[in-house]
Amino acid sequence: MILAMDAGNSNIVLGCLEGGRVVLTARAATDRQRTEDEYAVLFRSILQMNGINPSALEGGILSSVVPPLNRTLLQAGERIIGKRPLLVEPGIRTGLPLLVDNPAALGSDRIVDAVAASALYPKPLIIFDLGTCTTVSVVDKEGAFRGGVICAGVRISQEALAAQTSQLPAISLDPPRRAIGRNTIDCMKSGAIYGTAALVDGLAERIERELGEPATVIMTGGMGKRILPACRKKIRYDGDLLLKGLWLIYQKNQEGAAV
Repeated sequence: MILAMDAGNSNIVLGCLEGGRVVLTARAATDRQRTEDEYAVLFRSILQMNGINPSALEGGILSSVVPPLNRTLLQAGERIIGKRPLLVEPGIRTGLPLLVDNPAALGSDRIVDAVAASALYPKPLIIFDLGTCTTVSVVDKEGAFRGGVICAGVRISQEALAAQTSQLPAISLDPPRRAIGRNTIDCMKSGAIYGTAALVDGLAERIERELGEPATVIMTGGMGKRILPACRKKIRYDGDLLLKGLWLIYQKNQEGAAV
């Protein structure tokens, strides 16, 4: 069993995987002020609360889009596992050709998503990850990462509306009953839910035209389940996609693994 950590701007997803199967998923708020000791205590408590003995963990791996936290999380993981976790960074084996201008600048979460989707679903692929940012990653039929799209996430867009306007309040992100809102709250909810769904549908169709063929469309990320029901495009939801990708990358980087 391994410990997989995905550090995002809002949350850190903690997972345990055994034989490629996700046996635990938990979330903790991303806090740059926490020390390695505090994260170690938090992670150990989560594991024990879910009946997982840290001594059963043979290794770990971290994907992060918050570089200032990398050292802290790696050290916290080492305290739990007894060995330093791998870090998804330039030079790690992924088996994924990166056909982008600057591979070193590509977010590790997008690489990990693409590795998992390439192993699990028919290519070509369009992967929507709806978190703090909405990212779109494209893998062609040969299995190469071609690039994609980055947009403001659903929640951060709504927070910006509330912060930068005088009359628009903070809202929950429950789906409205109809697209045409009859009050300010429902209008904002429609923009958040149906507007994002239209973004997903429209980008998927545009990317398929550029690829010249239909693609398998995958959705993941914390906001994915809220947006998926409003989409018209056929989309497969995989909430554990990134954790599965971390498992695959961990295996590719073990001694004796096939290159």
